Amino acid sequence: MSNILDKPSPEAKALSLFLMAYKTASPEHKEKYKRIKKQWGKVINKELSSEEYTQEVQDTLESYGGYKEVIEKTVQFYIEKSGEWTLKGDDQYCIDAQNVADKILNQETEE
Repeated sequence: MSNILDKPSPEAKALSLFLMAYKTASPEHKEKYKRIKKQWGKVINKELSSEEYTQEVQDTLESYGGYKEVIEKTVQFYIEKSGEWTLKGDDQYCIDAQNVADKILNQETEE
């Protein structure tokens, strides 16, 4: 039986990529990124329950405006930085992020 925690949830992935994007601009983001990454390691090593990890991810996401807001900020950051959104995949986060990227890029071409 496969462990449900083989890979992070869409929310955890959104938070991790958001914090990774902004960690160079803010010491707060850098510290939160380190903490979330460390907490994930504890879940993998069964030192922290997945429920506790999920709750911390949800609380942190909410502090930044929620899942949708974090995706929008992350995608906008990378589009402004590189001119495109390059993350591809078929997981829920990638699908959600691609939808946001398409919307942002379409708005830019209309202007």
